Amino acid sequence: MGDEQRAESGTPIVAAQQTPARASVEAVFREERGRLLASLVRRFGDLDLAEEVTSEAVEAALLHWPATGVPARPGAWLLTTARRKAVDRLRRDQAYAARLALLHLEAERADPAPPADADGELPDERLQMFFTCAHPALAAEDRVAITLRCLAGLTTPEVARAFLVPPATMAQRIVRAKKKIREARIPFRVPGPDELPERLPGVLQVVYSVFTEGYTASSGPALQRLDLASEAIRLARILRRLLPAEREVAGLLALLLLVHARRAARTDPDGALVLLDEQDRTRWDRPMIEEGRDLVVRALRGGPPGPYGVQAAIAALHDEAADLASTDWPQMVALYDVLLALTPSPVVALGRAVAVAMRDGPLAGLALLDGLAGERQLQAYHPYQAARGDLSHRLGRLPEAAAAYRQALALAGTEPERAHLRGKLNAIAPPEPPAGARR
Repeated sequence: MGDEQRAESGTPIVAAQQTPARASVEAVFREERGRLLASLVRRFGDLDLAEEVTSEAVEAALLHWPATGVPARPGAWLLTTARRKAVDRLRRDQAYAARLALLHLEAERADPAPPADADGELPDERLQMFFTCAHPALAAEDRVAITLRCLAGLTTPEVARAFLVPPATMAQRIVRAKKKIREARIPFRVPGPDELPERLPGVLQVVYSVFTEGYTASSGPALQRLDLASEAIRLARILRRLLPAEREVAGLLALLLLVHARRAARTDPDGALVLLDEQDRTRWDRPMIEEGRDLVVRALRGGPPGPYGVQAAIAALHDEAADLASTDWPQMVALYDVLLALTPSPVVALGRAVAVAMRDGPLAGLALLDGLAGERQLQAYHPYQAARGDLSHRLGRLPEAAAAYRQALALAGTEPERAHLRGKLNAIAPPEPPAGARR
């Protein structure tokens, strides 16, 4: 089987009809796939082999479970079946087996395997996969792709749809990432205590990148990709279970929950964008907000704050306010000051400028935005120009506002964002009628 085919393997369910047994397999597979794959990679040291025998184990489940019923420990059943199929495959290919044995020996020396679970439950070794998929040796786009493929359980076509690229392009990215992992001998292990502070931010960034694409898609007809945002939250929950003492993991999960809680109010029934000041806050997900607020407390307690914890605190201030006007803008600016000190970036400075405008007025905010005009990172970032347009509009500087809205319109990625900006622009600078319509 070639690398391109291997990247496409692992599609769990591909039948038109969804029988009860098939639905059970799909539910188990979606929940257990990451754990199953991580355990197999840990044992055999090869991601391609692990994906192939995982798929074969699922096929075996589809064959046997309708007759015998879903086992009491379905994950353990799948793991046992996949291990047997891997051993059979290695027996047939001695050269391949010798190479894997060498890789496995190196992995054992670097990170001895944990003892087997006495009751046969599937061991949870996904944390190793998180750090492997987010290894700094991989290109940033490849980290996101292989994390979605291996840990979120998305098929290659699903990952491709998430980022609006052809399946063949995404398959190449996944193949490239696997090849890099194999050739660079990237270890399947959790970094030691001395490495963890340096490596963990990369893992969190991958999950956050998945969420931001789901929260506001980079392009396409819809503002949100709720399926992708939900997968990011699921990944963050897994990390939270695996690293319960890491405050920034709690901060990331808090941030995702507090922002995702507004999902139902961010668009109207026709899919049009609804800004924060116009949203129906009764539609916000209050249980999700409460969970997020509890996590913020955990993220900020016990030491200096981290960037995700501070961003979560900012999101919590928005979620706690009855409306935009009653938001605690002085506290918001203070939190942005902390965030800017932790992660100096033009995007954070933009957020702070908007908060200052709400606290001190549009003129103060616009002055800060003018100071960011030379930042290259903001040149293709349409929220920067949209903010300039809004503040100029509030000051009555309509030509400046129109110019900023036009620039934002040219940069916006999704149709709801473009439609919103066209409405803003037309309100202050209506388009001229066609020449034939003039009298």
